[in-house]
Amino acid sequence: MVQARPRRTLRWPDCWLSVCVLLLCMFGMAVGHRAPKTPRCPSTCSCTKDSAFCVDTKAIPKSFPPGIISLTMVNAAFTEIPEGAFSHMHLLQFLFIENNNIQALSKHTFRGLKSLTHLSLSNNNLEVLPRDLFKHLDILTDLDLRGNSFRCDCKIKWLVDWMEKTNTSVPALYCASPFEFQGRRIHDLTPRDFNCLSADFAVYETYSFQSLSVESYEFNDDQYVVFAQPNTGICTVFIWDHVNMLFKTHYNITSRSAVYCKPVVINNTLYMVVAQLFGGSHIYKWEEGPLRFVKIQDIDTTRVRKPNFIETFQIEGDWYFAVVDSSKAGSTSLYRWNSNGFYSHQSLHPWHRDTHIDFLEVDGKPCLILSSTSQPPVVYQWNRSQRQFAYHLQITDSGDVQMVKHFWVRKVLYLCLTRFIGDSKILRWDNQRFVEIQTLPSRGSMAVYPFSVGVRQYLLLGSDYSFSRIYLWDDLTQRFQPFQELNMLAPRGFSLVSVDNKDILLAASFKGKTMAYQHLVVDLSAK
Repeated sequence: MVQARPRRTLRWPDCWLSVCVLLLCMFGMAVGHRAPKTPRCPSTCSCTKDSAFCVDTKAIPKSFPPGIISLTMVNAAFTEIPEGAFSHMHLLQFLFIENNNIQALSKHTFRGLKSLTHLSLSNNNLEVLPRDLFKHLDILTDLDLRGNSFRCDCKIKWLVDWMEKTNTSVPALYCASPFEFQGRRIHDLTPRDFNCLSADFAVYETYSFQSLSVESYEFNDDQYVVFAQPNTGICTVFIWDHVNMLFKTHYNITSRSAVYCKPVVINNTLYMVVAQLFGGSHIYKWEEGPLRFVKIQDIDTTRVRKPNFIETFQIEGDWYFAVVDSSKAGSTSLYRWNSNGFYSHQSLHPWHRDTHIDFLEVDGKPCLILSSTSQPPVVYQWNRSQRQFAYHLQITDSGDVQMVKHFWVRKVLYLCLTRFIGDSKILRWDNQRFVEIQTLPSRGSMAVYPFSVGVRQYLLLGSDYSFSRIYLWDDLTQRFQPFQELNMLAPRGFSLVSVDNKDILLAASFKGKTMAYQHLVVDLSAK
């Protein structure tokens, strides 16, 4: 007979220890797996299961109860909404920010709202909207922007373009400004209504030498510029480097005191007319064999004693160049090409200390405008029967005209007269005479340069005493408007070179470094 084992009875201390261990384990599990608190509705909002309505909120609340798909905010106490302000509410489908004083939005204000279908920003104080504000709202079906004071300028051009292409429904909007668009429906505008391309002249390259003249030319499919350097007295030719996108030294024409270096290509042959203060002026020819400039002719020193400027032109198939003489005893002289060289053709008036000459056509007739320090500018007209220029008319009573340059705008002929002491003047050809239409402040101006880049007509007025100024022609007012100031010392000449999709403005400086500026087009609507 098997004897049964006595049953073990737990003692009180053992029982108490087991109960304590069990309670501790249960408490630890509870602490480690505590359920997160459900976010409460912000104090300035009233919430339902799926919507929140907020009034007088000082900032976008950082938390909402889960499941909110509709948010309304009115009478908000803030004026700007920052980037990603609603990114914690990725389930939002309806967002109404209405009847507030919202003035600015971040480009990424609505980042992360992939489910948003309805958005209202109505009755705020928005004048502009950041570019591509609605770019990532892929399923947006309704957008309300009414009740804002939109300024319809380049910063809203993107919205006009977006509204043309989007399938989102947008109620009618109206421009509050500027004046020309005030009251216009934004839906009726097109991107072409905005002129958003501006420009800037930025320093492209700086040359260590001083210069009195700069001329650009093309030869054998290459682009060149030549500078007359007063300190060394030489003519330095630069060639455009298509790889490094800059001008590099090509050739130096040695001379004693070059003040002007004028290139001319005749029958595929390159010639360089070099005007000097001392030692006479000369004509050089580019030789392809030894690749050098060779002097082929001297210019009569009894006629030209103190050259200041050279102009080349063509009349009835014949090539000419004019050397402007600024001495008391010399005379501005014309030379004509006759297949072997340039020969003296005509002398204009002596004793007038001429400073500049400009060739142009007035009513289809070749003319020269001669500027002098001793008399107002004079127009000489080509006499076809005598094959010479004859005095035609005096342009204005103004003296101290250093230079006269012509330009065309919409087939209308204009002149710019630059003066060293008084204001420069813009004149328009009016059938029989030039009529003054504008004055430009230009104290200390020795050089003027009208030029165009694309459809833009510019005018550059150099100054010895202050910044040189670039003006831009305004088609509406038919006047030049200030555009940009350039810091250059005593500019004496300018030339525009367009090469490799770049527009380079070169400036010869008598007292400082020679400069090159690039014309850059800026799209204001892209900012």
